[in-house]
Amino acid sequence: QVQLVQSGGGFVQAGGSLRLSCAASGRTFSSYAMGWFRQAPGKEREFVGSITWGGVSTVHLDSLKGRFTISRDNAKNTVYLQMNSLKPDDTAVYYCFQPAFSLTAVVATPTPRGYWGQGTQVTVSS
Repeated sequence: QVQLVQSGGGFVQAGGSLRLSCAASGRTFSSYAMGWFRQAPGKEREFVGSITWGGVSTVHLDSLKGRFTISRDNAKNTVYLQMNSLKPDDTAVYYCFQPAFSLTAVVATPTPRGYWGQGTQVTVSS
């Protein structure tokens, strides 16, 4: 049974930093790409970025490039989202994601096929 358990997040002032973690279990973590999505109130879920099974990370949203970084630790079965220089517009629920199939890239759609973490609220005050 696949489980993705998120931690981190919370409340931070603009300009601050947070790190989200997502611990995976149930499958061979190192064989799977991992992704991060977010959903702000009243908005569609959007793709933040992903990291391949080989450790190549990509931030998808131009507004996040240079501020957000995705990494993974296969020994800990964990993927991370480091968020720096946070802005009020970054306020959202953040979700980690694992594709249904191994050695498969994360698809940049709001509802890709796979498994989701429980979500973590990130609130950035101005």
